[in-house]
Amino acid sequence: MTQIWPSPAKLNLFLYITGQRANGYHDLQTLFQFIDYGDSLAFTPRDDNKITLIPSIEGVPDEQNLIVRAAKLLQQHASAACGADIVLDKRLPMGGGLGGGSSNAATTLIALNMLWNCGLSDHQLAELGISLGADVPVFVMGHSAFAEGIGEVLKPVSPAEKWYLVAHPGVSIPTPAIFGDPELIRNTPKRSIDVLLHTDYSNDCEPIARKRFYEVEQLVSWLLEYAPSRLTGTGACVFAEFDTEASAREVLSKAPAWINGFVAQGVNVSPLHKTRAELMRAAAKA
Repeated sequence: MTQIWPSPAKLNLFLYITGQRANGYHDLQTLFQFIDYGDSLAFTPRDDNKITLIPSIEGVPDEQNLIVRAAKLLQQHASAACGADIVLDKRLPMGGGLGGGSSNAATTLIALNMLWNCGLSDHQLAELGISLGADVPVFVMGHSAFAEGIGEVLKPVSPAEKWYLVAHPGVSIPTPAIFGDPELIRNTPKRSIDVLLHTDYSNDCEPIARKRFYEVEQLVSWLLEYAPSRLTGTGACVFAEFDTEASAREVLSKAPAWINGFVAQGVNVSPLHKTRAELMRAAAKA
């Protein structure tokens, strides 16, 4: 039996760099919110230990793909020989700051934990996920969150579920290009979530992305004519926020040909977890 699961994108509604550790990692404060748009993954269980993934992602060997790595990590907790054929429908751009790879890993952990009857809690899955990437736990936990540390210390919050025009400038930004820039702000003072939620949101990575990538500068400048807009994550995607779907779509209709964008709503409960709940209810009725 094949099951199709969503792999939603996230936005960093704000992102502040508060320090850098001796090992090179950056301490941050950020606000994650999911959107109702993303990739999807189809899982067909196998009764052996083989993991297959199609299509392969160009430039990423399967053994390095976060989907395959997540599946193999979870196999260690399966009580029987368990495998899966996995089909990825990729909609999110690589290097876009939307968390696509981390979301794919989280969806794999959540879906296969259920399909293989591993019985792990979301907290246990999040512990596994942190070894795959700092953003994986928030996707596993499935609720919008204020994050600290390197992004793994999570506190659930419920920001307004606004509408967003999310746009990609046509370039991919490797995270090290931003975090390795000597001009990156690394000393933003730590503030409480209550203070941050009542302060105008911004992203400490945005000045570097706009300086180093002309396409990002061009995109932010265009969107700011219509609505509050900023970079998500380390980029390259930029989002503008609106109170209604109609106003977001109106601006998208005016976008120049070089802008590739979509409209989505912010959601505080992940579509991944809504799908799991629906599948569990269906299984209980069967």
